[in-house]
Amino acid sequence: MRNWIGIAAAAALLVAAAPALAADPPAIPLYAPGALPAATQPERMDNGLLHNVSQPSLTPVLPAPGKANGQAVIIAPGGGFLVLAWDKEGMAVARRLADAGVTAFVLKYRLGPTPNDPAEFMKYFSSEMGKLGASAARGDPLGPPFPTEGLAAADAAAAVKLVRGRAAAWKVDPHRVGFVGFSAGAITAANIATGDPAGRPDFVGIIYGALRNPVPRDAPPAFIATAADDILVRAYAAPMFQQWKAAGRPAELHIFERGGHGFGMNVQGSTSDHWIDEFLWWLQDLKPAR
Repeated sequence: MRNWIGIAAAAALLVAAAPALAADPPAIPLYAPGALPAATQPERMDNGLLHNVSQPSLTPVLPAPGKANGQAVIIAPGGGFLVLAWDKEGMAVARRLADAGVTAFVLKYRLGPTPNDPAEFMKYFSSEMGKLGASAARGDPLGPPFPTEGLAAADAAAAVKLVRGRAAAWKVDPHRVGFVGFSAGAITAANIATGDPAGRPDFVGIIYGALRNPVPRDAPPAFIATAADDILVRAYAAPMFQQWKAAGRPAELHIFERGGHGFGMNVQGSTSDHWIDEFLWWLQDLKPAR
């Protein structure tokens, strides 16, 4: 596997991600002050990994003036529901989408607690990723929901509603609000795409993720991508595509030969480097849901 050596090295790959730029736009809280319990640990960014998120928000990344095409995409980075790979699966994706005229938003969703000490945090995170890798190597099916998986889905649905509610301010068509997620963020994307209709996006990108729920007959169009050498979730992509099609809903599937788990916006010299181009071409072909 190219990216994560035995999955425990997931931490090492994510550490290599470039930190978010200092000029990132200000975040927009998803909930009113005091609506959620106060943080028990301070939110931290260690080696490119954002952790201990308790107050979710959206960070907008807007197209250049006159370039917006009316589409919006909310982006959910991955990280095992313990961290967010903030740049390579968040801000870097948003900047690429905004450059193509898509109004982008990076979602900071609630996570499980991790140690605050950087060394202890990396040790804990590597251990948890190692457990997931060992389970996948044994061929175990996807386990029960992660402890904060439901909170992440609630935050994702709230983000969809927020963007739709303020669509005019961002010159966004409220019928063209999509959601793309990676790994844990992709599980979140699939969860809201098959969940309460009020929080469903108009289209969804599920990048190295998995599906927990039946696909309803009014599910949004889906773009599904993974790598054949991803030992964590490669088994879920094709069945997910088939379930979307069985529900009579539009879907597109890409299984890249190489890329491993967590390729994000990494450049590895493989076809998975171009998933974002395929996604943008797919977006161009979408028709607004009415």
